[in-house]
Amino acid sequence: MTLQQIAADAAPPEVPTVKLDLVGLFQHAAWPIKITIAMLVVCSLLVWMIAVLKLIQLSRLRSTENDFERRARRASSVAELFETARAHGAPGARVVVALYVRGAGAQIDRLRAVADRAIVAEGQGARALMWFLAFIASGAPFIGLFGTVYGIMDAFIRIGAAKTASLPVVAPAIGEALITTAIGLAAAIPAVFFYNWIDKRVGDFVSELEAGAAEWVAVVAEQSAEGSAPVALVPARPGSLRPRA
Repeated sequence: MTLQQIAADAAPPEVPTVKLDLVGLFQHAAWPIKITIAMLVVCSLLVWMIAVLKLIQLSRLRSTENDFERRARRASSVAELFETARAHGAPGARVVVALYVRGAGAQIDRLRAVADRAIVAEGQGARALMWFLAFIASGAPFIGLFGTVYGIMDAFIRIGAAKTASLPVVAPAIGEALITTAIGLAAAIPAVFFYNWIDKRVGDFVSELEAGAAEWVAVVAEQSAEGSAPVALVPARPGSLRPRA
């Protein structure tokens, strides 16, 4: 016997390569687990779709609001500001129109209430569908846990039927069970990330809208105090208006 043969006989046997076959686990899973996985996959797809739509919406809102701010800075009077707001679809323009329609001739407290109500409506529109992200972020792990619990119960039933706790009997059911938890986390983690990120951007946008509305309220209130005479406007800083003395 040669040295090569002796070395080959002494070498440890090769360990077979084991691959994670998600499709195979899904095909051999029980129907409650299949339904659970299908629900989680749909939730995961909805998370990404909603996130893309909300980011596009916020980008458009900021773009239209910046355009309205540029046009508003060129207004020479409150009447011209209202005309600019009527022809524009920005959130700030809708606040100005609300001040003109429901707050004409009113005191400053009522003007602030009208502006606050309009800003709340704009904030609700910007936060549309956010509740769905919150629902998936909190509910997807529990939906996945349901599939895991059912899979473990199925594993025990297989052990009882086979009257043995060998790995070939238990491993497939445990794998089917744990895959639902993994998919649940894969749906919940992006939902948490996108919810917090989008909510922060919406909060910043609403804060900027509130700051701009406070200046518009002051301008309208000053015009109401001085009567119907037009008040000339000059830009105090980017995104703001103040009456010219």
